[in-house]
Amino acid sequence: MSIDDDINPAAPRVSENAGSVSEVARVFLRLGLTTFGGPAAHISAMEDELVQRRGWVTRSEFVDLVSAANLVPGPNSTELAIHLGFRRAGWPGLAVAGLTFLGPAVAMVWVMAVLYQQYGRRAEVGAMLTGMQPVVLAVVAQALWRLGRAVLRAPTPFAIAVIATIAIVAGINELLVLAAAAIGGMVLSTSSRTEAAPIVTPSLTATGAGIAASSVAPILALTAPTALGVFGAFLKIGSVLFGSGYVLLAFLRAEFVERHAWLTETQLLDAIAAGQVTPGPLFSSATFIGYLLAGHVGAAAATVGIFLPAFLFVAISGPLVRRIRKSPRASAALDGVNAGSVALMAGAVLLMVRPMATSPFALGIFLAASVLLIRLRIGAGWMLLAGAAIGLLYAQLA
Repeated sequence: MSIDDDINPAAPRVSENAGSVSEVARVFLRLGLTTFGGPAAHISAMEDELVQRRGWVTRSEFVDLVSAANLVPGPNSTELAIHLGFRRAGWPGLAVAGLTFLGPAVAMVWVMAVLYQQYGRRAEVGAMLTGMQPVVLAVVAQALWRLGRAVLRAPTPFAIAVIATIAIVAGINELLVLAAAAIGGMVLSTSSRTEAAPIVTPSLTATGAGIAASSVAPILALTAPTALGVFGAFLKIGSVLFGSGYVLLAFLRAEFVERHAWLTETQLLDAIAAGQVTPGPLFSSATFIGYLLAGHVGAAAATVGIFLPAFLFVAISGPLVRRIRKSPRASAALDGVNAGSVALMAGAVLLMVRPMATSPFALGIFLAASVLLIRLRIGAGWMLLAGAAIGLLYAQLA
């Protein structure tokens, strides 16, 4: 029985697969073109449009789908769109909802990558990017603050996050850290509670799939960035990335800056900024990076690699939503993975802020932007534009 049934036993249930594919396409294309502000803003916009205005699902069903998106790797808001498309128009709706929601962001970021390659070395462009890069880290720090307050309320996830952060800073592979966090969450939970009928949860299945992908990725990711190597690297990331989209920064840095040295940290921050100032999922930064590494073919390969797991995991987990939510073991594993995701973000911020200690300008922007974002809740897009303006002004006065 749903929450709505508890409130009003006579409340009609929303019928599944009651809409058309064209309707799904129109709604999610508009959302993909207009929803700025990250996953929380995207989910809020979908709730307003599809629960309040259109009544595609009830509020309790919407909450169930949000929980289902959190239980598997990938961009949460895109996965929610895929779930909603499936509920409205079946399997065709599943594909169309995801593609139309992420399509505008991918197209915009792709164009920005082309312009970046052509004009990124101009002095004024470089100055603006220099001002935006500390803001990108401040946006991640803001997400870390909010996610940490929500996830690390109990002693167990807090301890897991502290240990995992130390491991990340020490250079331990991020996949091993996530897997250990999931196992730690289950072990510490089951030490005080037993479960009669354990099940294989999507969280653990996804973690195992990510580890399997990590064994294939080195074969695909050759010494020089090729389309096949780019696809393999992003397929691995898309298969294991839990939590906020800003955890993406940690995975991208580990994979492309440290492991393969295909990108500089400056290029990575510029890619994240491109994904931040456009509507839709932050994962569209993958398109930017793919273009830098292997041109248009690389952009396509990165986009398919990062988003394909989301479609697959939603297709697998969708029918199991109610069962997943009732499993204490799934809940404990997810708590551990979420704590590990917080650690990945913390480790990335610590490692990338460290070089700013030698630049009072960059460090000042980072600290000021962090305070403004956390205390005043200013939109990230506006802060990035302010950083660009400050960078340009500073270059002219220097």
